[in-house]
Amino acid sequence: MDRIAIVGGSRLKGDIAISGAKNSAIKLMAASLLTDEPLRLTNMPRLADTRFLANLLRRLGTEVVETVGPDGPQTVLHTPEIVSSFAPYDLVRQMRASFNVLGPLLARTGHAKVSLPGGCAIGARPVDLHLKALEALGAHIDLNEGYVYAQAPRGLVGARIEFPFSSVGATEHAMLAAVLARGDTILVNAAREPEMEDLAECLNAMGARVEGAGTSEIRIRGVARLTGASHAVIPDRIETGTYAVAAAMAGGEVRLTNTRADLIETLLVKMEEAGVEVERRNDGLTIRRNGARLQAVNVETDVFPGFATDLQAQFMALMTMAEGESVVKETIFENRFMHVPELARLGADITVSGGEARIRGVDTLQGAPVMATDLRASVSLVIAALAAKGETIVNRVYHLDRGFERLEQKLSACGAEVRRISGPEDGGD
Repeated sequence: MDRIAIVGGSRLKGDIAISGAKNSAIKLMAASLLTDEPLRLTNMPRLADTRFLANLLRRLGTEVVETVGPDGPQTVLHTPEIVSSFAPYDLVRQMRASFNVLGPLLARTGHAKVSLPGGCAIGARPVDLHLKALEALGAHIDLNEGYVYAQAPRGLVGARIEFPFSSVGATEHAMLAAVLARGDTILVNAAREPEMEDLAECLNAMGARVEGAGTSEIRIRGVARLTGASHAVIPDRIETGTYAVAAAMAGGEVRLTNTRADLIETLLVKMEEAGVEVERRNDGLTIRRNGARLQAVNVETDVFPGFATDLQAQFMALMTMAEGESVVKETIFENRFMHVPELARLGADITVSGGEARIRGVDTLQGAPVMATDLRASVSLVIAALAAKGETIVNRVYHLDRGFERLEQKLSACGAEVRRISGPEDGGD
């Protein structure tokens, strides 16, 4: 199993091109099930998660062709016919967002059998809001032996759906189903993340009628059918924030291209409070730190436009060497401090109590073998290792490969000492 080795202490200088957003790309891929015409997605990331979903879509009847065009990496998905409405556990369990094929299958064919996605390392993340939204649209739902059996033989019907709390996955799933429902659908307390706008823009290019995406109320007027389209995936805001924090941790000057500063404005403000210089530009942003010690800053995760939970672990790594004490409060997931014991192996001084972590900045971190526990926590270890003395070995990097494209190459191009090692892990499981 692959590992990543990092020798800390090198300042970073250069450009890093940000890939398309993983969290958007996988929902856009699912949208290809809604039409019998080709959907062309440009600025596509090449990740383990997109490969997992491509395998599932092929089973359902989608032709998936990956190429590199004038606009960079692109994927063309064509589902002339749904050959199967069955999404088995062995494919859905590989990536939770695969569950979102349920709505498109139901909307297009009137029936679907999709495995429940199972547990998640960072919390329960139930799909009950997804299922309630589909029931509100007229679907009959049965749960049996770990599978969802959904039926709407006469088609879905528009409805008013009020979410008890803002849920990204449930909002996206309801949008994917409602675009082919008869009549109007209103989503109240909808998620406002940029990925909502990206999905709506793609669906509208396909002939859907979606308004209000990016606000707390989304209105959808159902249409009889959707067509093919071409759509560019939004830049990945989590990758943008991750490399911004990495540059601040290592010091130097890094220019992030093919992205937008407004996607991570809450993070950038906190970084500036900590003493990092941020230059916002039309085509991205530049991060500078001249080596002066960072100052401790408190953060609390929240739904967009608040501080993203997917950037919490990265920011905590940055605070491990800041002057003073910082507090990180996690309000989204109940088990998202699994990176703390691994950061402690590098010398970080962190105390966790419930949903709150207190980080007392230390003068130095020391390289050591560490273990990735989930996608976002994994990269926090890479960030800490960039400033640690000596070598850090990150095991279980398959977590990283799910969401970060060519991480070693991007960091190495800016002067980091990072390399991938194939072979047995240190320390075992």
